[in-house]
Amino acid sequence: MAGKPELLSRMAAGDGHGENSSYFDGWKAYDENPFDLHHNRGGVIQMGLAENQLSLDLIEEWSKAHPEASICTVEGASQFKRIANFQDYHGLPEFRQAMAQFMGQVRGWKATFDPDRVVMSGGATGAQETLAFCLANPGEAFLVPTPYYPGFDRDCCWRSGIKLLPIECHSSNDFRLTKEALVTAYERARSDGIIVKGILITNPSNPLGTTTDRATLAMLATFATEHRVHLICDEIYAGSVFAKPEFVSIAEVIEHDVPGADRDLIHIAYSLSKDFGLPGFRVGIVYSFNDAVVACARKMSSFGLVSSQTQHFLAKMLGDEEFMAMFLRESAARLAARNERFTAGLREVGIGCLRSNAGLFSWMDLRGMLRGGEKTAEAELELWRVIVRKVKLNVSPGTSFHCREPGWFRVCHANMDDETMEVALDRIRVFVRQHQRQQAKAQRWAAKGQLHLSLQRHAGIASQYHALSSPMAALLSPRSPLVHAAS
Repeated sequence: MAGKPELLSRMAAGDGHGENSSYFDGWKAYDENPFDLHHNRGGVIQMGLAENQLSLDLIEEWSKAHPEASICTVEGASQFKRIANFQDYHGLPEFRQAMAQFMGQVRGWKATFDPDRVVMSGGATGAQETLAFCLANPGEAFLVPTPYYPGFDRDCCWRSGIKLLPIECHSSNDFRLTKEALVTAYERARSDGIIVKGILITNPSNPLGTTTDRATLAMLATFATEHRVHLICDEIYAGSVFAKPEFVSIAEVIEHDVPGADRDLIHIAYSLSKDFGLPGFRVGIVYSFNDAVVACARKMSSFGLVSSQTQHFLAKMLGDEEFMAMFLRESAARLAARNERFTAGLREVGIGCLRSNAGLFSWMDLRGMLRGGEKTAEAELELWRVIVRKVKLNVSPGTSFHCREPGWFRVCHANMDDETMEVALDRIRVFVRQHQRQQAKAQRWAAKGQLHLSLQRHAGIASQYHALSSPMAALLSPRSPLVHAAS
């Protein structure tokens, strides 16, 4: 007797979205018990969301001062019919013009952008997937420097069927991408019979919070040209650089540093979700120097159009060059102050972070807190479970970013107010000091010749964090949404 036919597609029944990972499981823990300053101070603080809430007040004030930017006000109602009926997937001409102008402004006017190459998408997620569909076939691959944003596994691969292959980077040189690492990854893919169609980088980096230097970008553009592979630069944090060195765009590099680069191979993904803290607007951009990619991406944009009212509002705001200049300056100052306050708070208890100059997060080094000094992914996940379930901070473990060195964690600190950040810092400091006391106690017992079994027991992670955690069995309870995460 034949089996019953499957009711759902393989995509609907599968887990290709990548949601079964520690990166997303931390979000589930937050959703179960969200922190609130006034109503739930014992809840989980969300430090896994890279969102900029530090300068939203500036946009709110601009919108109040410019009611004509909305078609739902008396001042803007004259445009209601035109905007409400607009359906062209090329996008409003004034929106594309304002976006091209802003892309130049945020890059210090060191590169020029053509409005006719601006293609809309539903956020950066839509931009990355569109580029994956345009540039590679199922089974082909992009090379990506590690650590990298976990959402790329979903954005680039889930529906397109392409692969992401790591370019291994290391803490010994602050995770900088080298040509040697790139060549090694490229040759390994070729030896495995995998066709490499592109290189995907984030600049500034998520999760590192660092900018890619001009020489590395020139190397990548040259490598792409020589090997006939695409170079995709996700520049979603381009307007979130708060310290030197200044941001350098791939658009500037191919315009001034590598004029011989094949521009048909160069593509930029951008969004307003991070720099402006407007993820709800769902505004993503594909900017390609390749005419065929622009044409195809524009056709595909019909599956993820930005509402015409949103385009209308943003055309007014982005076109206000004076406001944009003020916003970028003030946002950078606020990000710098938040970054310094947070990392200084960690330094008080001897916790370091990778030195960063961009982004909404810090790359926190907890390698010294892994169980018994054990440098394994399992030890990192064990520590992470304690932090999420008992310290009640949703931080993201480095293994979820494909980092091969356990013990690094991405901690977002621009998505909260000052008081919430201080609560988070207090929790971290209490946690670390308890760990330090337990370590010191274990060392004293060892010096006194205590039984080896006692040393093992007190060096274990459950004993180290006894004051903050119930026995490890509690972390593995069926009620925990975290226990299924394997990466």
